[in-house]
Amino acid sequence: MPGAKDLCHPETVRVDASHQAEAQKIAAELAAIAATGMVLPGSITQRRTRCGRANCACHADPPRLHGPYWQWTRKIAAKTICRWLSADQHRDYTPWIDNNRRLRELLARLEALGTAAFDADPRWERRPRTRPGQPPEPERQPPDRVDGDRLTCGQPSSQAPFAQLNPKREDLTKFVQLDGLLKR
Repeated sequence: MPGAKDLCHPETVRVDASHQAEAQKIAAELAAIAATGMVLPGSITQRRTRCGRANCACHADPPRLHGPYWQWTRKIAAKTICRWLSADQHRDYTPWIDNNRRLRELLARLEALGTAAFDADPRWERRPRTRPGQPPEPERQPPDRVDGDRLTCGQPSSQAPFAQLNPKREDLTKFVQLDGLLKR
């Protein structure tokens, strides 16, 4: 749409110059990561293991474990997915995982800048905080004491707590108790 304002652009909301400079630094770092083209979520850990042979050195005291082996791990739909990597794969994929960590850090910094700009918006001071279309509500202080009144859910104590629930009142004089049995 020609002439339409971009609502996400920083000039739409007045942003502090230091925030704008910080956002530009973050954008440059994001561009550098995007230029590499590769990001891999998860982590790579070094593992050393024991084998099943009883007379192997990995069962000695002190043990000499097998490895190092490299394992890539990540979560997908609340399930942990693991793969064993060769030394070459470890060397190749480590920068990708570092890129992912850096992206998360940069995103957190951008979110912090956005939140700070949102909170510093002077328009929050100009208008009262009310629901749309409603007049401002007077501030109410909670009572220090009840003075014997029954506490209700916002209703005066002279009203029944729930209008739809009326106690059933019957004339119980119709019932006569004879030998533990109730009869009419």
